[in-house]
Amino acid sequence: MITFLDFEKPVAELEARVAELRETAAGGGVDIEAEIGRLQAKADKALRDTYARLTPWQKTQVARHPARPHFKHYVARLIEDFVPLAGDRAFADDQAILGGLGRLYGRRVMVIGHEKGDDTTSRLRHNFGMGKPEGYRKAVRLMQLADRFGLPVVTLVDTSGAFPGVQAEERGQAEAIARSTEQCLALGVPMVAAIVGEGGSGGAIALAAANRVLMFEHAVYSVISPEGCASILWRTADQAPAAAEAMKITAQDLKELGVIDRIVAEPVGGAHRHPEGAIDALGAAIDGALTELEGQDRLALRADRRAKFLKMGAI
Repeated sequence: MITFLDFEKPVAELEARVAELRETAAGGGVDIEAEIGRLQAKADKALRDTYARLTPWQKTQVARHPARPHFKHYVARLIEDFVPLAGDRAFADDQAILGGLGRLYGRRVMVIGHEKGDDTTSRLRHNFGMGKPEGYRKAVRLMQLADRFGLPVVTLVDTSGAFPGVQAEERGQAEAIARSTEQCLALGVPMVAAIVGEGGSGGAIALAAANRVLMFEHAVYSVISPEGCASILWRTADQAPAAAEAMKITAQDLKELGVIDRIVAEPVGGAHRHPEGAIDALGAAIDGALTELEGQDRLALRADRRAKFLKMGAI
């Protein structure tokens, strides 16, 4: 069952009416297929119209939808022969950041990403996708392994930010994020990052300093959450919609600013309505980006990455 967001209430009402009529029709004796078809068409049009004019704050809500595909769903559908790799070889295995070896359309890759979980138990186990230092150190270890064996690196970013707890700071959270970002930039193999939901702060960029950065059309990518920005500027999270507008956090704004390279279209109504279609679209986009990078030597890949990030913000 689809969980409707606040701004989808008109669509929800139409869908509920359609469901009622279908139930009535299933009982027999009444032919209301024409009415059902008319209402379904109206609901479909309302959904298309709603998603064609989403505000940045509404896109933030879509990006956070609990039913959006997560790391494990992408791996299950796209990655063959997946072999998970665990631990940072220093402290622990962080379940918020997962990774391993596998094949994407026959191409050997190292895939790393945030996992939020999809129910209360798994969300707690994965810490809502908020990585700890050991998670980013695990990412560094896996990237170095990929570099050693000449494997492209694919990252799937979906986090509200790195874990802000005292224990994480005591174990060197900022240093771990910096090391992970540094390792992304130092790779001598192709790297493609995809922002599939939330891309929050340093916790996101630590896995997204790639040769090519892809982003779902209803994902968001920002240095701070809209609520956090509003709390700083206006002293109230109620101004989050205004903050989201001002920060330019949508894929469309970021493509124009040169922060990302490609926008990946989502099914009508968002990736949470048709996860398989969204996953397949992203898989094709990642495969295409990796194909573009084939044949470049280590120095060229590093230079490409360096130039990409240095030109951001240049006048």
